[in-house]
Amino acid sequence: MERDWIDNVVEHWSALQPSLPVEAYHVTGRISRIAARLAQGQDEIFARYGLNRGDVGVLSALVMARPPHTLSPTQLFRGLMLSSAGMTKRLDRLERRGLVKRRPDPKDRRGVMIQLSESGRRLVAKAVAENTRTEAEILKGLGPKERRLLADSLRALLHELEPATGG
Repeated sequence: MERDWIDNVVEHWSALQPSLPVEAYHVTGRISRIAARLAQGQDEIFARYGLNRGDVGVLSALVMARPPHTLSPTQLFRGLMLSSAGMTKRLDRLERRGLVKRRPDPKDRRGVMIQLSESGRRLVAKAVAENTRTEAEILKGLGPKERRLLADSLRALLHELEPATGG
């Protein structure tokens, strides 16, 4: 296989500091570069729909919620690892666009629930579909066995890094 930029970095640091355990960078460096390229592609695609990755995260969480596709702001910001203030700003913007609706919480008169609107559902479905097709195209150079092996290896690594929360 042809050498890449990561191979050069590992070789360089290995020569400079032989005691450094640079071999891990063969994996982590490539994961970082791939993640950055995927994020850039997602940003470009989602921007065509007037969305960003955070917006798509909120709308997708609501899509995955049971009908009527409603969650509390707390459920959203905890699940998406955002601050409460950050979530409020995002929800305000999505509500102004008619993509979500704030509804009274039937279990707590002081609270609100966030409901996905039909236009929000349609928009996020289009954005996610385009992104999914693009990401499938990126992986077309790998055969089914290679994709499965890569997915399984990344899942195992992720299980080491994150608690088993299903998210």
